[in-house]
Amino acid sequence: MKRNDLSRSLVAFDQASTMVAVVELSFRSWLVAGLVPGLTRQPLKKLGPDAQALLTLLRRWQGEATKAGSTINRIVVAFEAGRDGFWLARWLRARGIEAYVIHPTSIPVSREHRRAKTDRLDTGLLMRAVLGWLRGEPKHCSMAAIPTIAEEDARRPNREHQTLVQERTRIVNRMKATLIRFGIRTFNVKLRKASDRLAVLRSPEDEPLPPNTGAELRRDMARLQLIRDQIKVIEEARLQQLKHAPRKGTHPMLLMLAEILGVGVETADMLVHEVLSRKLRDQRAVARYGGLTGAPDESGTKRREKGLARAGNARVRRGMIQLAWRWLTHQKNSELAQWYQTRTTGAKPAARKTMIVALARKLLIALWRYVTTGEMPAGVTLHPAT
Repeated sequence: MKRNDLSRSLVAFDQASTMVAVVELSFRSWLVAGLVPGLTRQPLKKLGPDAQALLTLLRRWQGEATKAGSTINRIVVAFEAGRDGFWLARWLRARGIEAYVIHPTSIPVSREHRRAKTDRLDTGLLMRAVLGWLRGEPKHCSMAAIPTIAEEDARRPNREHQTLVQERTRIVNRMKATLIRFGIRTFNVKLRKASDRLAVLRSPEDEPLPPNTGAELRRDMARLQLIRDQIKVIEEARLQQLKHAPRKGTHPMLLMLAEILGVGVETADMLVHEVLSRKLRDQRAVARYGGLTGAPDESGTKRREKGLARAGNARVRRGMIQLAWRWLTHQKNSELAQWYQTRTTGAKPAARKTMIVALARKLLIALWRYVTTGEMPAGVTLHPAT
């Protein structure tokens, strides 16, 4: 599998024959700035959010460059990742335009306390970063890998499942808080027939629930049941896909992870589609994308850690920290679990929390090696064969 280093361009940059354009995207308008060979001015044009209008503008600038005596052999368009996603980059590439999506956090900005920020200034900042990237200079900016429609669609079930689980927790907590206001603490709102038992429920004052409160709880329970049904549909559909097409796409990778004791299908699905199926360069890139790297603050003899950088994928970070705690329970004899136990025996709880992040980082790298090279983490226990 070919690894891409998206922190710099590996293609020679001929500025005399390359037209570069950057786009500042917003909901109502797009601001396009260009660097056109042969033109002394740097054109700037505001458009509506219309891809065809953008393509027409690029062709017009190309025609102006030709009239000025320059031959355009390459057109590069770049914009920051945002709500518009990657569809525009795919659309431009299908029409012969070299399109890139910039990681917003990779753009260096001024550290002035109150710096001016406008769309015009932002396009200038993007242009300087993109030109440095095209010249092959590292650290100017990083480009995001542009997924296909199928790859984007494959992430939706897991992300929807995560959203539904969060909504389920929110509704359950809200119902518990409502009952506690009336002194009721032992009633299990998650029971299937909880709605039927509300009528006979009594508070410590031997009073039934007020009518409006009871109606609200019944509506919440109806929402809870709907969310449960939707979660079940997603889980069953995924299992059916794995059963009927075990070798399709990323399914072999997912099944490899699901064989490890303590790694469920849901966690395996998240890891595969969010991080492990990406063509990341090396283990440092894997840890950085997972948001599990530190943020040191060093000046002279002073050095301190400010905690996690949190610059990567938040879903991967949360999932890996949860998996690291489960790993200590289900994989006690593994080399990673023993590494953690050796360093935290007798330590304070704060130290254990710090080391669990280190374990999560090591575990993510070990799983990445497992699905890409087949190297099984030392001492890992698999599910018994059925």
